[in-house]
Amino acid sequence: MTNACGVDFGTSNSTVGWIGAGQGASTLLALEDGKATLPSVVFFNADDEEVRYGRAALADYLAGYEGRLMRSLKSLLGTSLMDGQTEVAGRALPFKMLLAQFIGEVKRRAESQAGRGFERAVFGRPVFFIDENPQADRLAEDTLLEVARSVGFREVAFQYEPIAAAFDYESQIDREELVLIADIGGGTSDFSLVRLGPGRAGKPERREDILATGGVHIGGTDFDKYLSLASVMPLLGYGSSLRSGADIPSSYYFNLATWHTINQAYTRKSIAQLDDLVRDASEASKLKRLQALIEDRAGHWLAMQVEGAKIGLSDREQVTLELDRLAPPESLMVERGTFEAAIGGLLDNIDATVLRLLDDAGVAPSAVDTVFFTGGSSGVGLLRARIGALLPDARKVEGDLFGSIGAGLALDALRKFG
Repeated sequence: MTNACGVDFGTSNSTVGWIGAGQGASTLLALEDGKATLPSVVFFNADDEEVRYGRAALADYLAGYEGRLMRSLKSLLGTSLMDGQTEVAGRALPFKMLLAQFIGEVKRRAESQAGRGFERAVFGRPVFFIDENPQADRLAEDTLLEVARSVGFREVAFQYEPIAAAFDYESQIDREELVLIADIGGGTSDFSLVRLGPGRAGKPERREDILATGGVHIGGTDFDKYLSLASVMPLLGYGSSLRSGADIPSSYYFNLATWHTINQAYTRKSIAQLDDLVRDASEASKLKRLQALIEDRAGHWLAMQVEGAKIGLSDREQVTLELDRLAPPESLMVERGTFEAAIGGLLDNIDATVLRLLDDAGVAPSAVDTVFFTGGSSGVGLLRARIGALLPDARKVEGDLFGSIGAGLALDALRKFG
């Protein structure tokens, strides 16, 4: 049995994979209520002065307990926010410490399930934490390394998340294939073009099998953001103007539509500025609705409603949002066409990333045998259709949308650490 594991710290969900005694394949350890996924969420419950994680954190928040909810923590890596702090129960909590609390909890839960400690780990990482900024990208990995060591991982290695997913897919095939791994996660869309097969699986070094990697900092939370701006935020005054004719500042709406910046809408400065805007707004009722939402600290609730609409629109033409915490309440019908139009520009960038990767590899689309989809956001139908259209001759395979990376990281951990 190895004391090495694979850790997929995701923007939306996290998993831990481990290969125990006698196992021929990796096992995802149950991190919450018998489930392998732990939503990457922390809630500081002010009513009972406890910290909740994952589904329990979301349940407390939705039940109306006072406190602070933090989600999409991974999105902070490599940004200037990482060196900042947030206020929790009247005290300043550095974001780096918040990250350590969550990853430490993931480690404790995994060790409890495995019945042993983990001193070594392979962490997944996106191809780019930050687009077109190598210095920020290196800083993001260094920060994650520092956090991992601070919670007790003595030795840490990193693997690109789509490569980890490739290793998981490889354990399931019986012939050699040229595979495009499409890992569409909460924060990034990552791709790898890899030669896979039973004869290659045991090699300790796989560099020559990786023809190209690429990625873009676009994922499910961005789909949420643009759907929110297109459908919900106009109810709160987005796109409206002041009586002078000037536009209402968009920063309130962008903060509320972006998971990791929602709490910025609750600062004293932001609230004071909003008071002035309400007095001068041409549609004051909408701004008052925004004001009430912020006073109620219901930003995360609203983002959850939008996320639910996004998921629902993957297999339905329309969904209805019951926005009962708005004042007054609103029943909003959202059509799939609205969603697809909202994310069209994002999908253009994802298409360009795939085409650039194929060009870098010098591979014609017709030479790709398989597209392997993983990551929770790969369930968006239009995204899959557009990637599929770029590679019309390749067969399309859906992996474990939430578990392929963690499973592949466990296989890599065994190879790297024994």
